[in-house]
Amino acid sequence: MYQMYRSQDSSSIHAAHVNEVHLVPMNVIIRPIPSVLDMNKVQSLMETIRSNPDSEDVPPIDVLWIKGREGGNYFYSFGGCHRYEAYKRLDLSSIPCKLVPSTKQDLEVYLGGSTPDLL
Repeated sequence: MYQMYRSQDSSSIHAAHVNEVHLVPMNVIIRPIPSVLDMNKVQSLMETIRSNPDSEDVPPIDVLWIKGREGGNYFYSFGGCHRYEAYKRLDLSSIPCKLVPSTKQDLEVYLGGSTPDLL
């Protein structure tokens, strides 16, 4: 699917059971909630990523991976907003992610009645 490598032990409670890290294209990640950013933090992350792009100094973001009822793949991210923004501002095509297999019901926890009908 996407390029993969093994993660160090820096993980969230959602992805603690996920060891694989995938380089996921930025353009497939859906971020439905606007981020509130500390630009100093974003800048610091950009410097870290720029100085060593292959480093594991910046932990992967967690992404809910939902398979649509007709086979589509949907990738939703709610956390990691500073890391996501740093990769975006560096104009990088992919970002390290832990893909957390999820369901539409899991997504409803975040989006409630705004949850889209995933095909």
